[in-house]
Amino acid sequence: MDAFLEDRGLMSRLGEQWQNARDSVGLRASGLVMNAMGFLGVPYKFGGNTAEGGFDCSGFVRAVFEESLGKVLPRRADEQAAATQVIDRSELKPGDLVFFNTMKRAFSHVGIYVGDGKFIHSPRAGSHVRVEDMRMAYWQKRFNGARRVPMTAGVEAPATMR
Repeated sequence: MDAFLEDRGLMSRLGEQWQNARDSVGLRASGLVMNAMGFLGVPYKFGGNTAEGGFDCSGFVRAVFEESLGKVLPRRADEQAAATQVIDRSELKPGDLVFFNTMKRAFSHVGIYVGDGKFIHSPRAGSHVRVEDMRMAYWQKRFNGARRVPMTAGVEAPATMR
């Protein structure tokens, strides 16, 4: 982005404003990832959305975003995919959402990208919140797409989806 702004002669005009905005987004994403890491080891529970009771994948993502940024995401993984911005896999940054087809339907599983090809998620019954590598064959084969939660506007599910 810096090169893009520089090429268009905008970097000198934006200067400190751009640096502050970039730093702010980076700090929010770092805080979100650190908050997510605080849930490592919390057991999986279908329909779960609290650390005390356990998390399913979308309940985990929803809780992390609400606690970290005050953003209320929809409850289900497919709804979270529909409510966020599509990005290319090559654009992934820490804090972005990654989606997988694990139940023979698109966007049936979601996690939070943490960087270096890894993501944190609540995978399945009998397991717990953990970090895994998206480059593993299992995840590569099931990857459905990446999404970014807008940092400026709140994301909230319609009342019928809560």
